[in-house]
Amino acid sequence: MAVEIYTKITCGYCMRAKALLEQKNVDFREIKIDGNAELRNEMIERSHGGYTVPQIFINDQPIGGCDELYALHAQNKLDALLADQ
Repeated sequence: MAVEIYTKITCGYCMRAKALLEQKNVDFREIKIDGNAELRNEMIERSHGGYTVPQIFINDQPIGGCDELYALHAQNKLDALLADQ
């Protein structure tokens, strides 16, 4: 899958990021890291040190969290990234 998002169940930023992806009709794989140290470590490694959720990947490239996702959307760059998936 081309879009992956690491989340925690109580994370408001995760909900906002998922809402934007859903609004754009993007299929994504949600990886819930609640209580799973292995998945959390995987997320940190893949994101080159990003330890907060969400961590979002498009085409296996880390783009950051919710703020970065919305910034790409505001700059009209998100659709191009998603089109390449």
